[in-house]
Amino acid sequence: MFSRGRIELKTDQQLKHMDAAGSVLCEALDTTVAAARPGVTTGELNEIFAESIAARGAVPNFLNYHGFPGHICTSVNDEVVHGIPGERVLEVGDVLKIDAGCIVQGWHSDSARTVILGSSSSGTADPEDERLSAITRAALWHGIAAFATAKHIGEIGEAVEDYVNSQPGKPLGILEDYVGHGIGSAMHLPPDVFNYATGMKGAKIKPGMALAIEPMLVRGSIETKVLSDEWTVVTADAAHASQWEHSVCRHRDGVWVLTAPDGGAADLEPLGVTPVPIP
Repeated sequence: MFSRGRIELKTDQQLKHMDAAGSVLCEALDTTVAAARPGVTTGELNEIFAESIAARGAVPNFLNYHGFPGHICTSVNDEVVHGIPGERVLEVGDVLKIDAGCIVQGWHSDSARTVILGSSSSGTADPEDERLSAITRAALWHGIAAFATAKHIGEIGEAVEDYVNSQPGKPLGILEDYVGHGIGSAMHLPPDVFNYATGMKGAKIKPGMALAIEPMLVRGSIETKVLSDEWTVVTADAAHASQWEHSVCRHRDGVWVLTAPDGGAADLEPLGVTPVPIP
């Protein structure tokens, strides 16, 4: 899982292709998330996503990746990541993670969102699940903000962990067995992007680097296991989990979130970072 090797540095033109793939993915995720409601199957969401990227001229990168049978991963409640879409019917209060990607002109995008089917204000969702998702999402943005100015990859994980540990209330666990990664001409590339402090600086950050930053937090133990389908990762104690992910690049003029509609401006500017479009 943890990779070593040469880090791929992209030209501005290549990053623009990645930005195009990110835009397609963002719109497809918008469409898929909007369709996620009680009574819908995860397989139906898979078809909606597949149709959405095809209509925009993109091709899937999850489908048949090491044999994975879906266009998206749909992980529910204690399923952390890599859930296979199928006949499961979504229910009120479910915590659904949708992880997806696509390819445009040979360049990859990867992004994930947590969707809670209900709300605590209406009594249809657990407020602790809402807190879990909100902290995971905010931790992602703190990691991205760190990437904007960091000198080394390790600073991203430090920022994620510092934010998570600073939050009041019951402590949340940060998964250690599943981490972010480089992305570009392939979906998974060096370097590994840890979501916690490792005590190592990690690779030096350079212009042209693109990363998929993806914190995964749990309400209980960070121990996980893989189900008999050989894909779906679940928490060992059945605690609920959340995942948020964006593909992000550093170019010579700054940082740009490839899978956000505004390059990340709305979420980064409150953290003191202004994203810069790829030149």
